[in-house]
Amino acid sequence: MINQYETVFIVTPVLSDDQMKETVKKYTDFLEKNGAEIVYTNNWGMRKLAYPIKKKTTGFYYLIEFKAEGSLINDLEVAYKRDERLLRFLTVSLDKHAIAYNEKKRNAKKEASEGKQEQ
Repeated sequence: MINQYETVFIVTPVLSDDQMKETVKKYTDFLEKNGAEIVYTNNWGMRKLAYPIKKKTTGFYYLIEFKAEGSLINDLEVAYKRDERLLRFLTVSLDKHAIAYNEKKRNAKKEASEGKQEQ
C-alpha cells in the first residue's frame, strides 16, 4: 500500500555546499530508484541545534515529502544510519489531515511569492 511520508534529516555543517547538495541528491535518487514519488523538497538551510550532536552546534536541515510503499522506509533509514554525514533523521507517515495541511501551506507560500513578484 502506498502511503505519503515526510522525512527530515540534518547534515553535518562541515560539508561544502556542493557536498551538501550531493548528499541530498543521493537520497532523492535512492527514493526514486526504489519507486517513490517525490512530492516536495525543501532546504531549510543552516540552523542552530537545540543541543550539541557529535560536538556540532549547527546543521543543514532538509525535508523530503514523498509517496512510497511502507517497506521502503526501513531501507531508507538503514541508508541514513550508514551515512556519517547525517547527524539526525526522522521519517513520519502523513495522515490525510497532515497531507491537506502541507498542501495548504505550500499553496499559501506560492501565492505570497507570486504576490511579491507582481509588485
